[in-house]
Amino acid sequence: MVKVIISLLAILLSCHSYALTKVSASVDKNLTMANESLILTITADDDVNANALDTSALLTDFIVGRTSVSSQTSMINFDTTRTTTWNTVLIPRSSGELVIPAFDINGFKTQVITINSLAANESATANQQDLFITTQASATDLYVQQQITLTVKLHFAAELKRGSLSEPSLVSANILQIGKDKESESIIKGKRYRVIERVYAISPQKSGDMILKAPVFSGEIIIASARRSNFLSFADTKPVSVVGDDIALTVKAIPAQVSGLWLPSELFALQQEFQPAPRKFKVGEPITRTITLTAVGLSEEQLPEITMQVPQGLKVYPDQAKLHTGLNNERLVSQKVVNFAIVASKAGEYQLPKISIPWWNTVTNKAEIATIAGQKIIVLPNADIAPSTMQQQPPRMNFENPTTPKVVESVIIQQNTFLQWLFLALWLLTLLAWYITAKRPFKPKQANSETNTKVSNAHLAILAACKKNNGELALACLLPWARSQSQSLGDNQSQVLTTLDSLHDYFNDPALSNAIIELQQSYYGKNPSAWSGNKLSLAIQALNKIKLSKSSEVDISINP
Repeated sequence: MVKVIISLLAILLSCHSYALTKVSASVDKNLTMANESLILTITADDDVNANALDTSALLTDFIVGRTSVSSQTSMINFDTTRTTTWNTVLIPRSSGELVIPAFDINGFKTQVITINSLAANESATANQQDLFITTQASATDLYVQQQITLTVKLHFAAELKRGSLSEPSLVSANILQIGKDKESESIIKGKRYRVIERVYAISPQKSGDMILKAPVFSGEIIIASARRSNFLSFADTKPVSVVGDDIALTVKAIPAQVSGLWLPSELFALQQEFQPAPRKFKVGEPITRTITLTAVGLSEEQLPEITMQVPQGLKVYPDQAKLHTGLNNERLVSQKVVNFAIVASKAGEYQLPKISIPWWNTVTNKAEIATIAGQKIIVLPNADIAPSTMQQQPPRMNFENPTTPKVVESVIIQQNTFLQWLFLALWLLTLLAWYITAKRPFKPKQANSETNTKVSNAHLAILAACKKNNGELALACLLPWARSQSQSLGDNQSQVLTTLDSLHDYFNDPALSNAIIELQQSYYGKNPSAWSGNKLSLAIQALNKIKLSKSSEVDISINP
């Protein structure tokens, strides 16, 4: 019976202690600086729902940071008590006297709290700050789509346990962090700080007066604890938040006189370089023209395309552009480098046209044009790829490295054992064919027999090069094969077939033209690639079938 009474009394006492009777509010300091955090603590003497506290009334005068909620239950002599505590980090938005209003929690209100917020230059205790942020923009008066940099430095003298730094914010703007964070140390007013520096690239996308919101740091610092023991000492953590100063920006619209591509920049320059350096080149030699575009205040994505037109007689093969971005004196510098491989198909003087890109100078507020002047180059004949006689095999040329001198070697097809046996078999077949045709009453002309032998040799030589995927040998054998085809058809156009470009007009065959272009790109491009002779072999065999068909029709008409 006694136990039952005691249990009932404990239940009654516990029920009484569970009832909410009051809530209270306090701050860790009443004097603070603008952009420096303070902690608002609200305590209820009961187990209350965590969502019972609404901090929206603080948003007018404060930046409201993270809110943590904790509950605690204790029992002393059958007296059970419960408390609910909210800790909210606040950062004053301005200096002066600020009011934290009363909060209503389940019908009970906290008291009103008044704090004083001092401006940074008014505080006599500024050198006692353990944590603060500085912000600096490379420009505050700029054009739309012009890129500026924002340098954010977090200074802290206390030991950080954890923390995070948010990004700056600007309406209708592209914001991107550049590079990695840098750490250093600095002494300010006799106090040593660790400094974490972060740089952002900011590009407004619309004009007008705007406010660039500074980043907010939220974290925890380690503070000494009052709890002591004989064996252990403890350390507590304290939540902190700090925000940098906002920056006012004036963003100007695109000037009315600007048409076309809009490129606002402090510096915009074009440069060119030739490899090899001499201005006199040879037919068939790849010439590398490197064009570099440098711009301050523009991102990589804003840099325009660089194209180059060449006169007839030149072929151009552009390489993929290389992009770079970096910082120089707190200015964002972007660069685009494009390599053009130029190959001349015939000798002569060529005028490369000038390259012009209009841009807007943000320093002088004037439209300007970046220009590379026209360039005259002299291309000399190249005896290595234009042999004077049909019987002389063209020399082997080194196209792998256009900047090194050419090494000329004689191509002797007979060195290949397979070709030796192949030519021997063909020679025997030729003798057999000659013997058979000698018995016929109608003998073909001796000139045609000699021409057919040359055609067969040139035809087999280039097919062998294609089968071995030997692009250099194929390049050397193309012109002899073309001339042999011309002679076999009686066109007498051998003197016209002096360059690879002349093959396109003479044969007028898309498959052959595409195969030759693919072969040239494999060896004349900036980055040589593996070449397969399948396409060229098929195109040559198709043309040979057409030629044989035409020859059969002629024989039938002559010898009915």
